[in-house]
Amino acid sequence: MPSPYASLQRTEALARRELLDVTSYDVSLDLASDDSTFESVTTIRLRSRAGSTFLDLKPVGLAQVRLDGRRLGVDLLERGRFPLELAEGEHELVVQATMPFRNDGEGLHRSVDPADGKSYVYGMSFMDAAPTIFACFDQPDLKAPYTFHVRAPHDWVVVGNAPGQQVEPGVWELEQSQPLSTYFVTVVAGPYHVLRDEHDGIPLGLSARASIAADLDKDADELFTLTRQSFDELHRLFGIRYPFGDYHQAFVPEFNAGAMENPGCVTFRDPLVFTSRVTRGVRVARASTLAHEMAHQWFGNLVTPAWWDDLWLNESFAEYMGNRVTADVTEYADAWVNDSYARRQWGLTADQRPSSHPVAGNGAVDASAALQDFDGISYAKGCAILRQINATLGDEVFFRGTIDHFERHRFGNATMHDLFESWERAGASRVGMDMADFTDNWLRTVGPDRIELDRAAAVIRRTPPEGHPADRPHRIRAAVAAGDGTWTDQLVELDAPETAFDAGDRPVLLDPYNDTWALLIPDPLTMDALESLLPAVQDPLLRAGAWSNIRSALHNAAVDPVDVLELVVRSLPIEDTEDTRRRTMAWVYSWVLPLQPDQRAAAAQIHEAARAKVADASPTSEEQLAAFRAAIGTAGDVELLRTWLSGDQLPDGIPLDVDLRWRILVRLATLGALDLAELDRQLETDPNAVARVRHAGARASLPDADAKSWAWSCFTGEVDLPNYELEAVGLGFWRGGQEVLTEPYVERYFADLPDTVRVRSGWVLADAAEHFFPATSLTPETLARAEGLIADGDLDLSIRRRLVDEADNLKRKLAVLEAFPRP
Repeated sequence: MPSPYASLQRTEALARRELLDVTSYDVSLDLASDDSTFESVTTIRLRSRAGSTFLDLKPVGLAQVRLDGRRLGVDLLERGRFPLELAEGEHELVVQATMPFRNDGEGLHRSVDPADGKSYVYGMSFMDAAPTIFACFDQPDLKAPYTFHVRAPHDWVVVGNAPGQQVEPGVWELEQSQPLSTYFVTVVAGPYHVLRDEHDGIPLGLSARASIAADLDKDADELFTLTRQSFDELHRLFGIRYPFGDYHQAFVPEFNAGAMENPGCVTFRDPLVFTSRVTRGVRVARASTLAHEMAHQWFGNLVTPAWWDDLWLNESFAEYMGNRVTADVTEYADAWVNDSYARRQWGLTADQRPSSHPVAGNGAVDASAALQDFDGISYAKGCAILRQINATLGDEVFFRGTIDHFERHRFGNATMHDLFESWERAGASRVGMDMADFTDNWLRTVGPDRIELDRAAAVIRRTPPEGHPADRPHRIRAAVAAGDGTWTDQLVELDAPETAFDAGDRPVLLDPYNDTWALLIPDPLTMDALESLLPAVQDPLLRAGAWSNIRSALHNAAVDPVDVLELVVRSLPIEDTEDTRRRTMAWVYSWVLPLQPDQRAAAAQIHEAARAKVADASPTSEEQLAAFRAAIGTAGDVELLRTWLSGDQLPDGIPLDVDLRWRILVRLATLGALDLAELDRQLETDPNAVARVRHAGARASLPDADAKSWAWSCFTGEVDLPNYELEAVGLGFWRGGQEVLTEPYVERYFADLPDTVRVRSGWVLADAAEHFFPATSLTPETLARAEGLIADGDLDLSIRRRLVDEADNLKRKLAVLEAFPRP
């Protein structure tokens, strides 16, 4: 089933760029008239070189289109495109339309806070979404300045890409912005709680929903401090001041990504305003996200890729600079450790999939497909490769070339070749770096090299990815364990397929410090030794690297999952204090447990290990909280969970906050120990945004036919849920031990998935395909059904990409079970 809207093809973007120069946008939005739609009037001034093109526009109603004062027929609009015939010269285009408020985190998203009933709006123009806010030529290389006029309820505050003010009650005028690409144009409006500050002549702002104002106030000092420190360091490194006026950071509800780098008004998901106690892991992640978005003001905003095949020029650089700045100048010096836990496997897993793509030149044929390439390759792998470039060039050449790139393409667009020419001018060849060779081997070649120790042959073997030959030298450190459990590092140059390395009978971890980008598989002797060695490892980066290598081994069926469970029980990885997706404990739940002969018994083992860690940890410590979360997530004792829910027998230093209360409720729901009525009562006692999302996930987790039927109606779109709740429902649906209830839905998933393009689009379309995939059906038949649907040429490209990735997960789990059969 094709999408109701056409996505811009690269060939179309090239043709339109040859035809047009956009001079300016003037946009008027009326947000005060209706709860489901808003009025949008766009005036576009442009220059044409004569020819046919089209305007991007996705309204629910089109009142009029005028070209140079002449009314055009509104019935010409088809699949989000309005055709235009333009003579050579200057033109003015005026479009008056009714646009939809959305609830999927894209376009102009409207959310009602369950805590107080107040409504909030924010714009997310990314990837095909801008035309649901204003009429535009939606591609990154048609930049223009914007002026916004906004009518809103009188108690609302309006913030956008340029400074603005309320000129009369409910009427806001924003100044003309710097030249912007359509995808980072935004307006944030609502009864937000706003804080303001200033640093080095830059007006700073923070905002969040009124119901979490006290939580924003608590975090404000840290957030403003991180912003000041990051600005100072980025100014020092780049030598070019932040060019977009005010710098506002808006924490908005139901935001899909971690954040979006809109110039002048960065939007963040508002769970990053902490309403419950959180771990250091998420605080580091928030700090590096903040610095990541600030780095985007130069990489992405000041200079923007001409097309999405160079999106790494945005994301890889922001990822590298965000981690580097966070580690170097903020209190979170362990940012690279957090990166090893949170991002490394995300990138390595993506780079081994059938859907893997080059870091640069990813072949993005259209904007919709390009959205799926905002993945671990464009972020984590690109970041790792930039660290290598920086290590080779040195800071002087690296940043001299970067500054040259910014100055030559200021407020414009550029390509990878433009950046590399700047590095050449800065002296890359003089320091011995062949940029062309590096590009071919590292940026244009898919997949990681596999690096393993062949103990019998006394060599380290380097194998390029199958079907993608490359000659990549690696300079790594090998951590070698002595008999007393101490580790020493040895520098190894891998410049040939085999490199001599005699480890004797000592355990060895290859590249645990992430000096290169490669797939590292521990040899059997090392895997066996880690069960006793890992608990004593104190170096946090070495521990993170060890877990990364263990995860790679299981992902490639190189280790028995039963042995991995023993390692988890002996050395529960709570030093990676977060358990959100991509983190180590989340991997334990999604990979290690499902591959055990007896999942219930395995969960009980982890539960006991977690409770032992709780008892041993210092009260109020990060490790205590992480261990208690693990104890909740693996508990099978209903009475114990209810005792904790009542507030009794909680460990010293663990208060029962909203997060922990709903973790317990979700676990009780999964065990079938409560019903929907009790979940509803729990929500009614404190109807906040976090509780609403957890309630949806708990309802889907119930081992009850009615609950599963309701959850499935959310997937098909019969029940319309906001994006966060839809994700929670999908992740709650497929629970281990509920296969009798969920098995009939395996076939329904493949039957219903293609038509979900009728009810959702963009980010949420692909996310739902992933979250509702039958993750508990580990059978060859399910894999065959997935591969059959992937082969359907009519399947939406975003859905296909996620289905390919989920099928790859299933195929790899089946490979583990074949290599290490369960009794």
